[in-house]
Amino acid sequence: VQLQASGGGLVQAGGSLRLSCAGSGLTVSRASMSWFRRAPGKERDFVAGITWNDNTNYADSVKGRFAISRDNAQNTVYLQMNGLEPEDTAVYYCAADPRRVVVPPTSRYDYNHWGRGTQVTVSS
Repeated sequence: VQLQASGGGLVQAGGSLRLSCAGSGLTVSRASMSWFRRAPGKERDFVAGITWNDNTNYADSVKGRFAISRDNAQNTVYLQMNGLEPEDTAVYYCAADPRRVVVPPTSRYDYNHWGRGTQVTVSS
């Protein structure tokens, strides 16, 4: 299983970015797919997730600004990030949990497949 994350970059506060996570060796529509992030000096925290049956879950800090979605034909999960703030600066990781859960798990220990991170930097 490989997860390839991309789409990070440098953006000014208030701007937008879309992250992509392309899966291989895994059908993303049959897994719980999530995004996590790790800011400097902090833990890897849950950001957003989507289950096999399209239930979604978001961290309180990103609700109303970020949206997770999936393109089954492309076997890719996206994270649309709007209204970015300097506090969103972090390395973002996509992760897969192959279990058919009802709600995307928020603990990183529930995920056994990880992609390499992509850096998001928001300037003030």
